[in-house]
Amino acid sequence: MGSLRFLPLRVVFSLAFLVSMSGCLAGYQAYSASGGGNEAANGEQHDTPYPAKDTLHMTEEVLRGDGILFQIQPDDKIETPWHPADKSAGLLGSAIGVDPQYRYIIEIVPTGNRTSRIVANVETQDIADADLDHYLASRKLNLFSKFDQLAAQFPPSSPTPRAGGVNFALLPGESLKALALRATGNEANWKQIAADNGLTSSTDLSSIQSIWISDRLLPQKKGDSSGH
Repeated sequence: MGSLRFLPLRVVFSLAFLVSMSGCLAGYQAYSASGGGNEAANGEQHDTPYPAKDTLHMTEEVLRGDGILFQIQPDDKIETPWHPADKSAGLLGSAIGVDPQYRYIIEIVPTGNRTSRIVANVETQDIADADLDHYLASRKLNLFSKFDQLAAQFPPSSPTPRAGGVNFALLPGESLKALALRATGNEANWKQIAADNGLTSSTDLSSIQSIWISDRLLPQKKGDSSGH
């Protein structure tokens, strides 16, 4: 009878380790093929009729109201910490140590003199492609709807000055030049009116309902001895 020969223990352990690693690698490749194990970023945007500063402040208030922690970066971007995903990686993903998580990067972009846009990006790790939309800010946080609700209930105060002048309601399609001619009698006054209201264009008046005009630009009223 031939004698039995056994492999040294270190060889057995090495083979077992290689088999285990090849199984994990194959498992991770299978998991990645379904969209897991990857980094991704999805973005959304929401336009607002408010200056960027006011939009940033209200966005912060929405997040605080929901108890969401965040940091304001030097470029005024809002960044939340990473959160564990509420959808697991599944049996295979868990077996190979996958840790699904997500976070938000929110930026407020000016789109006009008094308008801005909320750009909300969700960054994900180890979340399957089919589940990415679940973590969008508009769905997971209901961010845009809550922003609009807050703005309707507590609209930001108008940056238009209230003293030393008169607020004029803009007529449909009216430009600053046309308003200057109507209110002051001199079309050229539109540049000063624009400067007083933080505007740079005679026609970029989207979402603006009223314009403040200084008393010194208005025609002097009869009997007015104040010099205005």
